[in-house]
Amino acid sequence: MRMLKTLALVAGLGLSSLAMADEAKIAAAADLKFAFDELKVLFEKKHPEHKLEMIMGSSGKFKHQIENGAPFDVYFSADVEFPKALVESGHAVAPVTTYAFGRVVLWSAKHDATKLTLEDLPKDTFRKVAIAAPDHAPYGLRAKEALQHAKVWDKVEGKMVYGENIAHTAQLIETQAADIGIIALSLAVNDKLKSKGGYYLIPDNFHEPLEQAYAVTKHGENNKAAHAFAEFMRTEDARKVMRHYGFLLPGEKVE
Repeated sequence: MRMLKTLALVAGLGLSSLAMADEAKIAAAADLKFAFDELKVLFEKKHPEHKLEMIMGSSGKFKHQIENGAPFDVYFSADVEFPKALVESGHAVAPVTTYAFGRVVLWSAKHDATKLTLEDLPKDTFRKVAIAAPDHAPYGLRAKEALQHAKVWDKVEGKMVYGENIAHTAQLIETQAADIGIIALSLAVNDKLKSKGGYYLIPDNFHEPLEQAYAVTKHGENNKAAHAFAEFMRTEDARKVMRHYGFLLPGEKVE
């Protein structure tokens, strides 16, 4: 009888643990690819009751998908205005939380970008220049702004090759489908890309700030894993990973 009671208690605790567990689908801007690979492992180690599915892509396209009912639980955008718009339309729940400020760099797997600036791009040496599509990718829009600031946009627009998102843009340059391009610093510092070429850090006053923010979606409002991951992003462990990939964090200054 005592054994049966013990088994019943253990079973009850197991069911209780399962009831507290959740799996969250995270829609995240493509510049977060390498950072989130690490953060997923860290989070699931600290919260073994929860699981995360990371879907990386274009911030703008994710916004439209969420508006059309895509079952994402947390939305990490490369542009703070996108999650703000989702909260205003009722597709996400407040608060909208800034998690990082991104930077853009000139990068090439074919040329030494450390010795180049944006003013070099009109040269005949560079036949194809890649940026993310400015109409839906925040990093692409900031790249266009930087080129306009350097007064070379009109000279290089005809050379442009557009990536679906910033990770796709990096792939175009890595495979030399484009000679050079503008990508996220968070991708350029990854070991895989770093081994193929250095980068030129574009001054942050060449473009509007890349303020990146997240919000829990309406779909994820009652998802425990979604809220746990949102909280985890504010921990020092998570911030350490983000710093490693070149992100400037809220409350910190450029050194």
